[in-house]
Amino acid sequence: MRLDAQTEVERFLRAVAQAQRSLLLLDYDGTLAPFRKERDQAFPYPGIAQLLQQIVRDGHTRVIIISGRDTSETVPLLGVAPIPEVWGLHGLQRRTPDGSIEMVQLEQRYLDALSDADRWLVYQHLRHTAEFKMGSIAVHWRGLSEPGVGELRGRVLLGWKPIAEQSGLELLDFDCGVEIRPPEADKGDVVRIVLKEVTPDTPAAYLGDDATDERAFQAIRDRGLSVLVRPRWRKTAAQLWLQPPEDLIDFLTQWLEAVRGGHALGGEAAMAGNG
Repeated sequence: MRLDAQTEVERFLRAVAQAQRSLLLLDYDGTLAPFRKERDQAFPYPGIAQLLQQIVRDGHTRVIIISGRDTSETVPLLGVAPIPEVWGLHGLQRRTPDGSIEMVQLEQRYLDALSDADRWLVYQHLRHTAEFKMGSIAVHWRGLSEPGVGELRGRVLLGWKPIAEQSGLELLDFDCGVEIRPPEADKGDVVRIVLKEVTPDTPAAYLGDDATDERAFQAIRDRGLSVLVRPRWRKTAAQLWLQPPEDLIDFLTQWLEAVRGGHALGGEAAMAGNG
């Protein structure tokens, strides 16, 4: 760990150790779990679920998962009990720990436009590449060659760009795919909502990996710690970089020790600072 990054983590975890309550916000795919072509097999890295479960059960940290998936997919993959708060569909959906689900009601013009986007995929014989969610459609190209990605992306955007422009839907790029969705909520909005629900002095951290997490990094930067979690560094608004799974396990272990009063802040994670 670079010295300034180590110092920042130690300072932050001291605040976690001293606080009555802290806030840990986590993306799922690419952050807690490796990407899988078979999306129903994207389980967390070994050891992650157990650490999160201990943090949740300790009771001093409000753990929130924020994912592009529907919450009905994320919860069984996560494998943590009791189930923490989970936001799905980039913030359109909220599952509270008691199991109740809130969903943003979409305008009819958005629903009609999503139907048009679906018809375009049918016309292009590309429906098999798509993931259909409540309120959005995502096309995935993980595993394709670079020329294959370019061809698929071009065919999708040829029809989706005009639909988005006419309806007010947005096109959201993520690692190995693109999603057409309403602009009502994103991960940055979720962070801002949750931060308003806690006291201003609550230590808070957001961990994420891809472009959809950048708005969350920006939303939390003046209030807490933003951490990029991915095997290779990329340009980001996050303050720190963790390489999964070892660095991520070390960070969560230090968090658990901090909330338990262990103050074991000198971990060996090879984290790199990013200004």
